[in-house]
Amino acid sequence: MAPQTETAVITGGSSGMGLAVAQALAKRGGWKLHLLDLRPPLEEVENSTFHKVNVTEYDSLAAVFQKAFDSDGRIDFVFANAGIVERFNFYEAHPVGKPPSPPDLTVVDVNLRSVIHTSWLSQHYFRQSKESNNKVLVMTSSVGGFYRCQVSPSYCATKHGVVGLMRSIANYYYDDPDINARVNSINPGTVRTNLLDAAAWDSFDSDIFVPIEKIVSTVLMLIDGHDVDGSEVGGKPISNGASANGNGHSGKKLNGKAVELSGTRHYYRDQPPFCDAQMAKTMGDTDRTTYAGS
Repeated sequence: MAPQTETAVITGGSSGMGLAVAQALAKRGGWKLHLLDLRPPLEEVENSTFHKVNVTEYDSLAAVFQKAFDSDGRIDFVFANAGIVERFNFYEAHPVGKPPSPPDLTVVDVNLRSVIHTSWLSQHYFRQSKESNNKVLVMTSSVGGFYRCQVSPSYCATKHGVVGLMRSIANYYYDDPDINARVNSINPGTVRTNLLDAAAWDSFDSDIFVPIEKIVSTVLMLIDGHDVDGSEVGGKPISNGASANGNGHSGKKLNGKAVELSGTRHYYRDQPPFCDAQMAKTMGDTDRTTYAGS
């Protein structure tokens, strides 16, 4: 009997990291790929369908998810990957005597708002994907989700938001028996994609880039759910008998991880520890799905 074909939905799937991950899944075989972007893929991807969609438009994004599910009867993997950088100088001085025009917040719509929408839609279709036993949502964040980034503060804020979103929903998505999906983020350093033009990339030191191959291997690792090269988690190697995801699921697959990528290395970045017992209790009180009732 032929293995069941799995279905992937990849935003920003026509170039850069999204395209590279799609090509890797196509090479593995057994995947139907739905590539969401404004323009067709730069290279042909076997067993893929291109959907022209602006990820900032919820109705268009939702329609593609429905089309993918209607076509394949399941959604197993979602890569919330579409992203841009801000294209203006946040620190530019403006004429006095009147307020400045508002900043261009398209970066917020693409990098954060669309990721929230993609996560929202993933939850809905994961619930309906009854035959899938390995449902996964991976969000593209950045090292800007951990550190300050003076040159692009709006971008940095969105990437902090993606990490916060991932950490907030991961346990619920995993524990809910109907969703039963693992959620993680990748947080790469500088990756040379079409996010910037050649002149901008040339302004960076040549030895800082994360190879696109490392992005791909990390996403595949998160789909499979187990570390592939012995990197450490919180300073301690992953072992079969230890909790690999930090949420009490001993021995189960990686979940709720923000994976930082530097060069060819990756690291698991836990959220900061609580400042004291009162704060631990405060945040413990938020482990619920609604503020209504107790």
